[in-house]
Amino acid sequence: MKLILAGCLAIACQGAMAADIHEATLVIQDHRFEPAELTVPAGRKIKLTVVNNDATAEEFESYELNREKIVVGNSRIIVFVGPLEPGRYPFFGEFHMDTAKGSLIAE
Repeated sequence: MKLILAGCLAIACQGAMAADIHEATLVIQDHRFEPAELTVPAGRKIKLTVVNNDATAEEFESYELNREKIVVGNSRIIVFVGPLEPGRYPFFGEFHMDTAKGSLIAE
């Protein structure tokens, strides 16, 4: 009986943890991030999907988020960040720094 109860508790905890993750998507199109400003909830873990619709590779990089990940052309990656304090967290694409810029805004 204790084993069954422990299993049920573990499943319930996993469901609660999954509910705490906020999912958001950024798209790379024409060497630009869309949207350029993405608002996410402060205090929650973020599952950020970055979709590269361009034929060439780009990089999702942010000093403030301590992330650097290449997104090959016509593919997608997942980046986990947070939980974040309220504020602005800039990111950029190192391969097209003149156009590939944006910010996560945690509110």
